[in-house]
Amino acid sequence: MSSRIPLLKLSQRCRQSLCSLLGFQQPLSALLRRSPPPPPFLFPSTSDRLCCSPIRSLASTANGVKEAGWSERIGNDGNPRNSPSPPPSGSGLDYPTGEFEMEEFGWWRRLVVKLRLFFALPWVRVEKGSVLKMQLRGKISDQLTARFSSGLSLPQICENFMKAAYDPRISGIYLHIEPLNCGWGKLDEIRRHIMNFKKSGKFIISYVPVCREKEYYLACACGEFFVPPSAYVALYGLTVQSAYLGGVLEKAGVHPEVHRIGKYKSFGDQIACKGMSNEVREMLSSLLDNIYENWLETVSSSQGKRRGEIEDFLNSGIYQVEKLKEEGWITNIMYDDEVMSMLKERLGQKNKKKLLMVDYSKYSRVRKSTLGLDGGREQIAIIRASGNITRTRGPLSIAGSGIMAEQLIEKIRSIRDSDKYKAVILRIDSPGGDGLASDLIWREIKLLAASKPVIASMSDVAASGGYYLAMAAGTILAEKLTLTGSIGVVRGRFSLNKLYGTIDLNKEILSRGQYAELDVAEQRPLRPHESELLANSTQYAYTQFRDKAALSRSMTVEQMEEVAQGRVWTGKEAVSKGLVDAIGGFSRAVAIAKYKAKIPHDKQVKLVEASRPSPTLPERLGGIGNSLFGLDMAVKEALQDLTFSDGVQARSDGILLDIAGNISEDNHVLHLIKDCLRSSS
Repeated sequence: MSSRIPLLKLSQRCRQSLCSLLGFQQPLSALLRRSPPPPPFLFPSTSDRLCCSPIRSLASTANGVKEAGWSERIGNDGNPRNSPSPPPSGSGLDYPTGEFEMEEFGWWRRLVVKLRLFFALPWVRVEKGSVLKMQLRGKISDQLTARFSSGLSLPQICENFMKAAYDPRISGIYLHIEPLNCGWGKLDEIRRHIMNFKKSGKFIISYVPVCREKEYYLACACGEFFVPPSAYVALYGLTVQSAYLGGVLEKAGVHPEVHRIGKYKSFGDQIACKGMSNEVREMLSSLLDNIYENWLETVSSSQGKRRGEIEDFLNSGIYQVEKLKEEGWITNIMYDDEVMSMLKERLGQKNKKKLLMVDYSKYSRVRKSTLGLDGGREQIAIIRASGNITRTRGPLSIAGSGIMAEQLIEKIRSIRDSDKYKAVILRIDSPGGDGLASDLIWREIKLLAASKPVIASMSDVAASGGYYLAMAAGTILAEKLTLTGSIGVVRGRFSLNKLYGTIDLNKEILSRGQYAELDVAEQRPLRPHESELLANSTQYAYTQFRDKAALSRSMTVEQMEEVAQGRVWTGKEAVSKGLVDAIGGFSRAVAIAKYKAKIPHDKQVKLVEASRPSPTLPERLGGIGNSLFGLDMAVKEALQDLTFSDGVQARSDGILLDIAGNISEDNHVLHLIKDCLRSSS
């Protein structure tokens, strides 16, 4: 069928069958006659619903993309041994790997893809031989981003890599990597997809104008690595830093009264202390060692160099790009236009005025189903929990800016009540927050896990309250450098008696009840009986947290106490400590979810993303303002925290977020202020 005319002469039944095959909801003749509608981004998004995203599990068989074999369960004949019994908790050895392999499509599926591409709508058409240009810069969210958001979405980034691998119109990827503000967990997920894309046989090249450790970590995974002659190279090593306001607040007449359980629980130290404690120093040094060792090992493997060479490279303080090229750390020194000219010549597009290219935003609108990546009938629900945990939405709350317990609980209940979902993947990227909210969500996840398999997949951070959510799942996965654990709680308040005395401010309170003034009398220090009550309530919250963690991980309280105490672990350490079941990313979570739901590993599944409610008009305007004027989200979050700062906090310290996400200097003070606000309960 080389033209549209023969198609119109088909019988009614044939036309209906072809429309069904191509995924059209209207008759083919009507689609061909009518003028195309405006692009979808001009219309408001729909209200509360579940957005279906057909996604395949990874690796290949003759029948479809699936997970490659079972790790550590290969028989003497080389075939995987399937066992009906669940794998032992904490081993990670009996779970499917979810490793990606390219699938060879049969002639029928190739024909279907060609037809779908032929009838693609104008705003999602891509010319054959195009290069997909993707720019990674700044903050990368683990959530599906809103329409007016200026940030990047990790799920969309990974999906674009997958689509491009199978898209016959895409020749390769041109990856611009700018300074990144995300954690090592997300970097490993993106790096995994870069390596998967290379299995397609297509090229992927990186262009890095500003190169630090995180940018180099991604760029060296690509086949070719280019920098401009004026590139700023700062490969000097890794650091962690923290500012302490204890002395400043003391001079100002402010005395923080903080009660924390767990000797490693550092949340609150930045306002209560004048320096780093020995325990926190031990913990941070261990985390830094893990990140540094992983960086050396990964770069060494990618560059084909010995570990000693990598360390010498860092310690030599190289900043000249010419030397980087001479010693084989980069491919070449070229400007952006020179790289594109090189690609034009390589792809035989010399006669073209410009290199055939499609950008990230346009390619994100291409449906996976268009490329034959439809998924199957069996459905797995995806619940994403990102940001700080609070109980309710306040007047200053921003849609998608955190985890609202009442909203997430409603979502969990709707999925639990539905029979169409065979399993659930709980994707967590959270340092924690309100202890009560964390416990309420934990209860709902626990009920959900009693009705169907729930797999917790950790991103950059799933610590404190974030780990509280994860431990309700049947299986927990983390990246090697995910920050997790931090089983501990903290509660505190500010005593402002000296400050009030300095400025001659007098506050008097009339009360009834021995503890009535506990949360309102900031003009004086806590009385002994009040301090005792605060300490006991904090200890009680910690005991609940620790005991639930022990029960969920099949450990004794004594065993859990050894790895709790507010200590933060990397994902790799957490596996050895029994806090996490296995190392892996989202694709492995899908593979394990299928296994737990007794879905054959060679059967395709459809992932269903639980959507957010449609944004209100003020939220839309806020999103537009954020894009147009660069309004810093950290300011909004700091204002929001003024409203929600009461109760026990199960949250990791801002220092740990710095390790995970490289908080920029201009935002560091704001994050410190936010930490202070959260401690003033």
